[in-house]
Amino acid sequence: MNPQVELALKKQRLQLRSAALRDEFAGHGAAFAPLFAAGDGIREGFRWLRRHPEALVATVVAAAVARPRVLFRWARRSVIVWQAWDRFQGWLASRRRARLH
Repeated sequence: MNPQVELALKKQRLQLRSAALRDEFAGHGAAFAPLFAAGDGIREGFRWLRRHPEALVATVVAAAVARPRVLFRWARRSVIVWQAWDRFQGWLASRRRARLH
């Protein structure tokens, strides 16, 4: 057989195999579709909030008027979580620096 024809047939077989593998891979990923959709929705929500910060301010003001204790409790928790996150980031940075030296 002509070497060019053999090469063309080999290329075609590889393309068919690649298409089959892509389909198989897509089938395995289908189980994660709802998770990805939820993540996309959350990301879109944050994008909307960045375009409309007045909605967040209005929500906080309404919560402060309606339930100030709840708002202060959540604010305190948020500060505690933020401080813990900041300490954790510092700890990670020190571990990275120690690993580099």
